[in-house]
Amino acid sequence: MFDATLAATVTGDDVDLALSVENTSDESRTLSFRNGQRAEFVAERPESGETVWRYGDTRVFTMALARVEFAPGETETYTATWDDAPSGEYRVRAWTVAEDASADAQTTVSVA
Repeated sequence: MFDATLAATVTGDDVDLALSVENTSDESRTLSFRNGQRAEFVAERPESGETVWRYGDTRVFTMALARVEFAPGETETYTATWDDAPSGEYRVRAWTVAEDASADAQTTVSVA
């Protein structure tokens, strides 16, 4: 089983995001990925659900299968930066893009 938390730091109009994924079980667990992308981050307007920014839309990822093993209690952190975010309030969601398990989290961000 995996648990996730999402932290956001706003500096001017840039939003730094960190999705921390922890193996909360007593056994080693593995996540399998189809390419180099490990996590997806999406910013939405909370009132309408409209997607304003999506991390994966502006990236190219390597085409290589990968497996990441997590020991019991081990945490991996995946990061992204939303550059030049427009001012406003946003719901930011993030999740692993693994084929065999999922970990997701969300937070609220205010950009001045």
